[in-house]
Amino acid sequence: MSLDPSPEEMIARARADLRLGVPVVLSDTTGAVLVAAAETVSAARFAELRAMGDPLVLAVTARRAATLRARPYDGDLARIRVPGDADAAWVRAVADPKDDLDRPMKGPLMTERGGAARLYRAGLHLAKQAHLLPAVLALALEDGAAFAGRHGLTRLDLGVADPLAAETRAPREVVFARLPMAASEAGRLHVFRPGDGGEEHYAIEIGDPPRDRPVLARLHSACFTGDVLGSLKCDCGPQLHAALAQIGAAGAGVLLYLNQEGRGIGLANKMRAYALQDQGFDTVEANHRLGFEDDERDFRLGADILKGLGFSAVRLMTNNPAKVAMMEAHGVEVTERVPLKVGRTRFNTRYLATKAKKSGHLL
Repeated sequence: MSLDPSPEEMIARARADLRLGVPVVLSDTTGAVLVAAAETVSAARFAELRAMGDPLVLAVTARRAATLRARPYDGDLARIRVPGDADAAWVRAVADPKDDLDRPMKGPLMTERGGAARLYRAGLHLAKQAHLLPAVLALALEDGAAFAGRHGLTRLDLGVADPLAAETRAPREVVFARLPMAASEAGRLHVFRPGDGGEEHYAIEIGDPPRDRPVLARLHSACFTGDVLGSLKCDCGPQLHAALAQIGAAGAGVLLYLNQEGRGIGLANKMRAYALQDQGFDTVEANHRLGFEDDERDFRLGADILKGLGFSAVRLMTNNPAKVAMMEAHGVEVTERVPLKVGRTRFNTRYLATKAKKSGHLL
């Protein structure tokens, strides 16, 4: 029926449930598992999971497993057996690296091997999409559909709604309006809304750039700390304002403001990474200890929005060659890379050096 939620809407519902601390049921032809986010599961719900029997496992990414010295038999993830005497605090301590240096010995950690890992992989993917720590409690179920129905839980049948294979629909433009700015009085703000229930993204258009020629463009990932608070730990705020000023001086161009905070891991996890940096880890090491990759952003969003605005070629303002490659991989020609080297401070020298050495930025 048309009133029934679509697979995409069911995935969005599952993400929201995990953020709230509500478990979800994932199933496929291999079976079913009950999944709860390690970060948000309550002590009462953990106790209920514990009482349901074994094996209760904590699935973490291979990045986090490497820090924990747990064996990732499934390649990209490890299924850690939850000890019989463990509580919710133990789960969070394994999932969150903030106290790793104070309490380095969390094991020995025994990991499962054998059997299909797809459902656990899907659970981790949902946690990442929800901007939670990538760690989920999982318990195998005999009848996932019946269990979900009995408890009113969201159930994803991965044969129909698979978070790992869901196609990303191009964000649609909701509205635009004139917006005079310090950089240019001839500004317009376009609001784009993704079809997966995620955060909105924005396109700031200055002047009237022709659609049949390469447009001066900047893909800027949201940075609350740098763009709003003027953080000296990164170069994001200066890059944002320098890009707008340069487009304003040119008289025409577009800046995409993509809500992919912290290279796609969300503000809370970004602050966790900052706390780890205070312990001596660089920005890439901090992401890995949390269980994330170096960069979790989806640059298809930028390409889709540019194409939605009618642009097929750009002069891209970036120091990141990966952005150039991603734009061209998704159908937007990059005719020129325009450097944007601003914002160096004594607080971000190491951060910029790490971006250059480990992420290939041309600084």
